[in-house]
Amino acid sequence: MPKYILQELPGEFTDGKKIVYPKMQTYSLHDYETVIEHMRDYSGSISDGLIRAVFDALVSVMKSWMPMGHNLKIDGLGVFSLTLGFDESSASEKAELKNTDSDNPKTKYRHVCIKGINFKPDQRLLQALNKEATFERGEADVQVPQKTKLSREERLARAKAIIGKNGFMTLYDYANATRQSRSTASKDLRQLVADPSSGITTRGTHSHKVWIASD
Repeated sequence: MPKYILQELPGEFTDGKKIVYPKMQTYSLHDYETVIEHMRDYSGSISDGLIRAVFDALVSVMKSWMPMGHNLKIDGLGVFSLTLGFDESSASEKAELKNTDSDNPKTKYRHVCIKGINFKPDQRLLQALNKEATFERGEADVQVPQKTKLSREERLARAKAIIGKNGFMTLYDYANATRQSRSTASKDLRQLVADPSSGITTRGTHSHKVWIASD
């Protein structure tokens, strides 16, 4: 039976008010090959090659049409749309940030890039998922993120221990193990991944993002 925990949002995001929300505990990440295997088992007659071809075609359509301002709707699944943001890694953007008033966007060139893909699920999919799901509370206490007192080396050691045990680590796993808020833990992990010597990298995106041992 799937489990959830109750997580308290950090005070800096709630104006000091106590806000608690349920967070699902995930146990694995089904990779591309596993998804294809599941789809083949459910269909009964569709080959792996045909499933791959459909996925490849979908990715090609997304790459061709979404950057031109088109959202994609798949009945029974949902709607895909792009998220834009300023590309702080661009050389021109860095130069402008140093030489102009960053509070006035009209005075500088802003290099815009695609930051991510939004997914809004079809209501029929949500209804079908809820018919299949019965959740059980995994832990009695509400998880309250606190500012960690662990050093970088200690946090890295705990991350590697989780990855060594499970094969991967979620953001919740790391935040809980190091007693950090999710936002702080996310920034911490970005710094660890950016350091090749940490031995940690990422796989997946957004809610499906996990951290694994680098080769």
